[in-house]
Amino acid sequence: MKEPERGTTQNQLVGALILAAGQSQRMQGIDKTFVNVLGRPLILHTLSVFLDSDDVDKVVLVLPESNVEKARAVVGELKRVDKVSLCPGGERRQDSAARGLEALGPCEWVVVHDGARPCLTAEILSSALWEARRSGNAVVAVPVADTVKRANSEGFVSDAVSRDGLWAMQTPQIFPMHVLQRAYREVNQDVTDDASMVEALGIKVKLTPGSATNLKVTTPGDLEVAETILRSRESESGRQ
Repeated sequence: MKEPERGTTQNQLVGALILAAGQSQRMQGIDKTFVNVLGRPLILHTLSVFLDSDDVDKVVLVLPESNVEKARAVVGELKRVDKVSLCPGGERRQDSAARGLEALGPCEWVVVHDGARPCLTAEILSSALWEARRSGNAVVAVPVADTVKRANSEGFVSDAVSRDGLWAMQTPQIFPMHVLQRAYREVNQDVTDDASMVEALGIKVKLTPGSATNLKVTTPGDLEVAETILRSRESESGRQ
């Protein structure tokens, strides 16, 4: 297969699903989608990477139905708001993604990203899109650096787990649209990411390097880390 050029999807239509339909259960009552991060709602930091990318043609933001109108007002602040559509989510993650995929409409590639990962960089997105074109799909991940232990039901360590070959999954995760459509149609068990659904179809999933800074905000502590990362990038940008 011919190597694709860096920074291009060879004129194939690319859509992005931004999933923000969770309930923020570990955020101590904070709705992380709209929490203020450096003067902007968190979700705008996430969306901006995709709206600024020339490789992404359209974006669907999936939220709880109760947040759709609030999001409409917030997203209206963005310069390229014409690229964004809003969609109410479903009961499970894959239900929300399936609804978003339907709202996205026809495209060749679908980029699925957690709305609560506001520190994604344009470089990681571009590299993942290139890898998807080269390998047929691409999932951003980082090698596991910590020592990993397996515990028994009482919380005592039962054995150690070798870190060799272990990766922690992140997003974005990029697949051809027809693959995701099949996965949402055929895989019924609960999953935590789209890669698991695609693997269940017997399709090999290609990992591509992410970054420790591409963290998912799930607790108030994560929010503080994300603010530090984004503030540092703003400072670096201001010095250039």
